[in-house]
Amino acid sequence: MFPWVYEFQWTAFHLTFLGVFFSVITVILFTVGMALFRTRQDFTTHHSEKVMWDATFEDLPAIARVCRHTMTGEVRDRVCPNEFDCRLCVTHEGLLVANPPSLSSGLPIREVEQLAGFDLPLDRYYHRGHAWARPEEDGTITVGLDSLGARLAGLPDEVDLPPVGSPVEVNGTAWRFTRDGRSVRILSPVDGEVVEHGGQKHEWYLRIKPQTFDLRHLLRGKEVRPWMLREIERLEQSISVRGMGMMLADGGMLVDDLPGMLKEDIDAVWGEMFLEP
Repeated sequence: MFPWVYEFQWTAFHLTFLGVFFSVITVILFTVGMALFRTRQDFTTHHSEKVMWDATFEDLPAIARVCRHTMTGEVRDRVCPNEFDCRLCVTHEGLLVANPPSLSSGLPIREVEQLAGFDLPLDRYYHRGHAWARPEEDGTITVGLDSLGARLAGLPDEVDLPPVGSPVEVNGTAWRFTRDGRSVRILSPVDGEVVEHGGQKHEWYLRIKPQTFDLRHLLRGKEVRPWMLREIERLEQSISVRGMGMMLADGGMLVDDLPGMLKEDIDAVWGEMFLEP
């Protein structure tokens, strides 16, 4: 069939075969080359985080993708179609016009919601991956981990924060925890540039200079309590499926060092609760 094969002949059949064969090879090589080129572009322009989140969101169970307006009773049985980016959602815009929200829903700005042993300050916005974002007077946004997320993280062996000056993207990696060789990433609630590091002892992890103060994609006010109730239910289900029962300390509150109790099962629980299945 090929010129280098013994007894090859330049016939119409052989020429047709060679034309088809090398056309297919050319298309395959071109496709692979374009894929590699686009992958390289994604990494160099930081689009890799978006590609990763696109794939991750599709793997989330429906219970984790419930629309925020379903949680507040404004709409029924709706699953988010916009990867938790409500800035792209026509339904969200319409509901905002009909019922404009405030950050604290009429409560004093420093009011703290308390739920099952968790403190949820209402002076900040909450990401569905358990990070919070609090606008500061100097124009920066402080980012930390909510009370449930802090219990899930426990006492990590290492916290990997992005360098000062590096960019972060909404639903991209804000930082990583490592415990006993297991790692999980925390999703960023905002776009912007890291300007300062915190840490567990500061009760916040990053201070970010935002690209925009458009925080419509984040939960706040009256949305926080029903969302956290659903998250506690999701955590209970995740743990009970693994035959562990609810990891409660005296008084009915979640233990402080959940990773230490769950050990090898913590990977799966982290993945479900921090939206990294």
